[in-house]
Amino acid sequence: MPASQSRARARDRNNVLNRAEFLSLNQPPKGAPEPRGSARKASGPSAQPPAPGDAARERRQSQQLPEEDCMQLNPSFKGIAFNSLLAIDICMSKRLGVCAGRAASWASARSMVKLIGITGHGIPWIGGTILCLVKSSTLAGQEVLMNLLLALLLDIMTVAGVQKLIKRRGPFESSPSLLDYLTMDVYAFPAGHASRAAMVSKFFLSHLVLAVPLRVLLVLWALCVGLSRVMIGRHHITDVLSGFAIGYFQFRLVELVWMSSNTCQMLISAW
Repeated sequence: MPASQSRARARDRNNVLNRAEFLSLNQPPKGAPEPRGSARKASGPSAQPPAPGDAARERRQSQQLPEEDCMQLNPSFKGIAFNSLLAIDICMSKRLGVCAGRAASWASARSMVKLIGITGHGIPWIGGTILCLVKSSTLAGQEVLMNLLLALLLDIMTVAGVQKLIKRRGPFESSPSLLDYLTMDVYAFPAGHASRAAMVSKFFLSHLVLAVPLRVLLVLWALCVGLSRVMIGRHHITDVLSGFAIGYFQFRLVELVWMSSNTCQMLISAW
């Protein structure tokens, strides 16, 4: 025994952690949590048993937490697909935004691209339709123009309502213009210019007798208006595609509620 005790004392003296400059390493840091063993010892006979209500609450939490963890760790396939498509949409929209700012790669063509977008704005179309309606002297022309004016007003109200509901921002930080504020076209989804271009193109193709080159140019114009909104960074690709779809459905709705010539003459005379 004395020999083993002397060897133990010699081993303690040779341990560098027992020196004065290393004593702080052996002490637990301030504010450190107590080990589990000490907490288990503290909950001895003197500890009070948990109340029945607390035990039932802990049991419910232990039954619910694994399910929540599984939902977070294993999201649904629809959620994964939606997030993946959204990420692709944002990435492709940023790549196509070549005229989004002055430092962009196509910054010199920004004015021309914005001019193409203005051709699909609501204010010029409404003003031009009213001017043509005043100048028109035929019943057939007034009928077509009155229904076109109804379609344009429907488009502005629909786009403004959906944008106010979704409130999606564009891929780049760009403030809307004065004309956009006048038509309440301040958010990204859906693209109002794209919906208007699609609706007007379909309207003209259905109610005007046009040559084939003009029909092709009309479709190309609608596509260029939608593309211009992506190039200047105001809309995502899905915003423009949704705008095209909304414009088509607006045209179908106007066809269903088409106002007759007598109704148009009554509205013109009341106006």
